[in-house]
Amino acid sequence: SNMASMEKLEILKKIGENIKEARLKKGYTQVDLVGKIEAKIDTTNISRIEKGRTNATIITLYRISQALDIPLSEICKLEA
Repeated sequence: SNMASMEKLEILKKIGENIKEARLKKGYTQVDLVGKIEAKIDTTNISRIEKGRTNATIITLYRISQALDIPLSEICKLEA
């Protein structure tokens, strides 16, 4: 789908799915992920990000990508 036509909620949902998929691939729980993020973030926040219920800052997404050892671009990938 064309990025310009994507609704904000669709974008947040897709980013959340990308994070969850990468996390599960590593065999991490949400608690494991939080433990690897060098910032004040809790499991509630991770859960909301994965469900696309919150608009995480680029800094938070970057920290999540570092914790998952994947490029930020992988988290932000919107194409199927």
